[in-house]
Amino acid sequence: MTYEVGKMKIALLEPIGVPAAVIEAHSKKLTGLGHEFVYYDTKTTDPQELAARSAGCEIVMIANNPYPAEVVESADSLKMLSVAFTGIDHVAVDVCRERGVMICNAAGYSNQTVAELIIGMAVDALRNVVKADTVVREGGTSVGIGGREICGKTVGIIGLGKIGLRTAKLFLAFGAKVIAYNRSESEEAKALGIEYKSLEEVLSASDIVSLNLPLNEQTRGFLSKERIALMRPDTIFINCARGPIVDNAALAEALNEDRLGYACVDVFDMEPPLPADYPLLHAKHTLLTPHQAFISEEAMLRRAEIVFENVYAYLVGVPVNVCK
Repeated sequence: MTYEVGKMKIALLEPIGVPAAVIEAHSKKLTGLGHEFVYYDTKTTDPQELAARSAGCEIVMIANNPYPAEVVESADSLKMLSVAFTGIDHVAVDVCRERGVMICNAAGYSNQTVAELIIGMAVDALRNVVKADTVVREGGTSVGIGGREICGKTVGIIGLGKIGLRTAKLFLAFGAKVIAYNRSESEEAKALGIEYKSLEEVLSASDIVSLNLPLNEQTRGFLSKERIALMRPDTIFINCARGPIVDNAALAEALNEDRLGYACVDVFDMEPPLPADYPLLHAKHTLLTPHQAFISEEAMLRRAEIVFENVYAYLVGVPVNVCK
């Protein structure tokens, strides 16, 4: 690929969860090279507005709002897309590739943050933290809500990438045994004592199952009704990955029929707010959060640094975090 040295227009199309002063500080590295930088401090999912904001830009920066095919096709000058997110399933990837638009993501920014929420969810599911808060506010006592420990439990990680491995390390620190299903095996994981198993073994043998797969055509609908049925009636299932990987209607059914112990879910088939008839809203034994696993002050600052560094690296001819 050749890199142009002339002046480029760079636009950050939406907020990325950090103060304007942070954006300004990072953008100086780009404007210092002679390029133009534009920042939009409001979100939009309107394709026409996105196209208008992208007009004339060689480089566009986005977060997790959709960047559809019609917008890419209208952005005649677009050469590079810097995505302030790990996943790029909200981007028209095929069209970008057809048009020679490089896509770089912010891989790694939320590894610790996501892993910590998974641990927090497991603690709540086992120790009834949310329920206990309600009980004490209603004048109750601790009778019957003591719960169980993570220590000694078998934790199954489905998808042992960087977030999955970080999650596994935290569970190991609590004294859990960790087993995992992944397409490939890593020596680092084996050195930690993590055992690789088949998907069926992980689902059926685990006290806690954490789903940590990316969303793509191979994983969409991956956790089907039949696979959900492999989990035990006392298993705790946690999904802080992507909603469409799971048959969420089947998950709600399993919970309501007491075929699954508990579900902690941060991601759904769409972004919250959820429709009133969404099955998991009415399922028993659930802890639901509004797609917040990736959000922490520290993660947002890391993300901003990475997404701007992606642009800088592209401009000087040594691109990083390129999505293949």
